[in-house]
Amino acid sequence: MADEARKPIVWMGSSQKDLREFPAEVRRDIGTALYWAETGRIHSTAKRMKGALRDVTEIVSDHDGDTYRAMYSTRIGDSVYVLHAFQKKSKRGTATPQHELEVIENRLRAARRHAEGE
Repeated sequence: MADEARKPIVWMGSSQKDLREFPAEVRRDIGTALYWAETGRIHSTAKRMKGALRDVTEIVSDHDGDTYRAMYSTRIGDSVYVLHAFQKKSKRGTATPQHELEVIENRLRAARRHAEGE
């Protein structure tokens, strides 16, 4: 697989730093899914968001009773933009908390500006 064409990863905001703080198993899960994205595929742990965030894909990894998420987009330029990585704190429901959605939306706008050369 070493000769596969891969898109470069662009880390937005604190996403790389935040991901590095996750447990090793979660980092491995998310890293695998991001590798798939780099090679133009969608991993089974990833799903597209809906609505205004339809260009964003979410990776979910559960570990030791906690849920971790990473959001990325492959629909901007020629890169994989990792927009956000966070631990979901709420135990109620599966919805992404509003504060996290705002971070994702802001970084998505920044990624689009980055891809346009701003």
